[in-house]
Amino acid sequence: MVAVSLTTAARSRRIALARAAGVVAAVIAVDQLTKHTIGTSIAPGHARTLVPGVLTLVYERNTGVAFSALSGTGALVYVPIAAALTALVGLLALRPARRWLWLPTGMLVGGALSNLIDRVASGSVIDFIKLPDWPAFNFADISITVGAVVLALVVEFGGRRRDRDG
Repeated sequence: MVAVSLTTAARSRRIALARAAGVVAAVIAVDQLTKHTIGTSIAPGHARTLVPGVLTLVYERNTGVAFSALSGTGALVYVPIAAALTALVGLLALRPARRWLWLPTGMLVGGALSNLIDRVASGSVIDFIKLPDWPAFNFADISITVGAVVLALVVEFGGRRRDRDG
């Protein structure tokens, strides 16, 4: 009986981690593609209005974290981010049966890694989505923000899987 439950737990862990990894890969792919597209089609400091008064595409470089906060702190911001992401992946590994936990884990890790790729490669991140009275942001930022909201919902309302579809 113990061997069966260990096998089931290991299988559940593999599935949850594979799902999260798929989300990570998708977020990185979409984010890097959109940043590359903006980086090659809009000159730095320029903008293109898509929906007047609602949505503009810009080319801005961000050396800080969200909304350019902590700009100039360098690698100092990586430590708490790495610790939080490690804790989240650890939670997923320990609680793979937690319904939908793989989704926000993948969204948060994918967004953070994609922005980290940019920071390591060029020292900054391209932000390109601009709404009125709001700082520019990118797809990775959307993934991180939505991932945080989904994580809160999963922690608050998600229980153990009742079926194999969660």
